[in-house]
Amino acid sequence: MSLLTVGSVAFDKLETPFGKTDKIIGGAATFITLTASYFTRKNNLVAVVGDDFPQEMINVLSDHHINTDGLEIRKGEKTFFWHGRYHTDMNNRDTIEVQLNVMGDFDPKIPENFQDCQYLMLGNTSPSVQLKVLNSLHNRPKFVMLDTMNFWMDVAMGELKNVLKQIDCLTINDEEARILSGDYSLRRAAKTIMAMGPKTLIIKKGEHGALLFKEDKIFFCPALPLEEVFDPTGAGDTFAGGFIGYLAKTDDISFENLKRAIIYGSAMASFCVEKFGSERIQHLLQSEIDDRVAEFVQLSSFEIK
Repeated sequence: MSLLTVGSVAFDKLETPFGKTDKIIGGAATFITLTASYFTRKNNLVAVVGDDFPQEMINVLSDHHINTDGLEIRKGEKTFFWHGRYHTDMNNRDTIEVQLNVMGDFDPKIPENFQDCQYLMLGNTSPSVQLKVLNSLHNRPKFVMLDTMNFWMDVAMGELKNVLKQIDCLTINDEEARILSGDYSLRRAAKTIMAMGPKTLIIKKGEHGALLFKEDKIFFCPALPLEEVFDPTGAGDTFAGGFIGYLAKTDDISFENLKRAIIYGSAMASFCVEKFGSERIQHLLQSEIDDRVAEFVQLSSFEIK
């Protein structure tokens, strides 16, 4: 089934305890579409960059069979840029510099050949942009997934709640779930958030795994204990790309398949952190993915006698 992702394609400059980079390809939509490319070839991207964005980076997307017909290139303008520095524990980071550039007035336009998408991933952008995308589609997709963050809860809560009424699945971290719901208990928080609209909720807990909620059902996916975390940038978006990419591949949104999708998303995210930026997920083998998923299955498989 076809997947449409709307979000940012950007430059990142990163510093971690393991080293630093100059400008490399980043952005939510980059990580999502690259990851989803391992599951579906009907993988469409809507984003905006400046004319400083190199063709070789667009070629990376095209080489992964990502349709970039919806990638707007604005002449005379610069691409969104983020410079971040991670602390030793890799759970905290400082934003050194942000240049919104073309993302400051992102006005996504959905090409006609993207209008038939069955699965829609709304990457982390302003709720007004996410709502505009939903309203610009001729038909509602089968499954709409949305990512957001605490910043939008602070500055655009009303708009965010309007978008939540129109989606199927929300993915946020545990801190954001508590802010959005006003409740510390994640189980109660999930009920409050799902009452706002989304039928499915994923609460990410970083190195402690992820929780999946749907109606009265709950599933917990552990995180794979890694010997080394090199760079966590994009891990959440990689998770989302694996999750919705697997759903688009299987075209099954039952709770049992959502559980499988969260395992695949977690597996893909575990690759992402092994190198800087999107480098690791650009060069995966199917055998590596299969082996990593098997590790997740083994991690939580047991019998009661």
